[in-house]
Amino acid sequence: MTALGRHAVDDRLDLKVVALGGGHGLAASLSGLRRVVKDLTAVVTVADNGGSSGRLREEFQCLPPGDLRMALAALCDDDDWGRTWADVLQYRFATRGQMDEHAVGNLLIVALWELLSDHVGGLDLVGRLLQAQGRVLPMAETPLDITAEVELPDGRRAQVRGQVEVATTEGRLLEVALDPADPAPCGEALTAIGEADWVVLGPGSWFTSVIPHLLVPDLRAALEQTTARRMVVLNLAPQTGETTGFTPERHLETLSHHAPGMRLDIVLADPSTVSDEAALQAACEVVGARLVLADVASEDGSARHDVTKLAVAYAGALATT
Repeated sequence: MTALGRHAVDDRLDLKVVALGGGHGLAASLSGLRRVVKDLTAVVTVADNGGSSGRLREEFQCLPPGDLRMALAALCDDDDWGRTWADVLQYRFATRGQMDEHAVGNLLIVALWELLSDHVGGLDLVGRLLQAQGRVLPMAETPLDITAEVELPDGRRAQVRGQVEVATTEGRLLEVALDPADPAPCGEALTAIGEADWVVLGPGSWFTSVIPHLLVPDLRAALEQTTARRMVVLNLAPQTGETTGFTPERHLETLSHHAPGMRLDIVLADPSTVSDEAALQAACEVVGARLVLADVASEDGSARHDVTKLAVAYAGALATT
């Protein structure tokens, strides 16, 4: 059975991989990576302030569970147990009452946090229940807020606060920051990065899912100092409200701006997104990376990665020495 087959544990690469991000981008990355590596850890942003996560965060003064839930669901295996529990985690109530739009997984995670008073312990327990093919960790011990300086359409500048607000702003993002600016990182996440063979950043919302990891000082230092090789996976299209008009090389430049000491080894991009390969090659050389072009786009024409294609691309890239 190949590395992409069900339960092909023996065929997976004997590598320790840490994937950082949040939301749908990280979920796609994890769905691909769990099929090709034996030891996988997700480090997930904790700045969401909208929807079910935002409501639970405000009511319980806890980390927003939504991105953590999505990462756990993505690590579920492809057998009946895994698919069933992934569906349970992602199930949302539809009512006219206070439970409307709450995801079952969010409630389960928060319940375990309340019982155990331990973020990592609660997430590990959910992972055991799901028989997850990897571990999920928060990037920080406390919930964070993303703030941004925005250039408005009329040329004025304004400050925007909150992940949802930053992601949906009509202006051009100039700079993002975290509040608090120096949060306590998850110790287990720092350890995982220090022991990793590979670290993978992206794909995902650039300013609200990817770059926030570089704004936690201790986490950024760990990413800069790790002996692991580093890969960045570029998005398939600019995101309205965050990266409108961004080229692939602009994504890399923005990443380097927030972590100038972090060198890269591989930049993975879908060829359909690259209009100027020479310019992207030059941007990769600035950060020390090799450009890998691979078909990783969904066949439905959406700006989402196909997890099977992504797994094939990861298998090839991660096996390089």
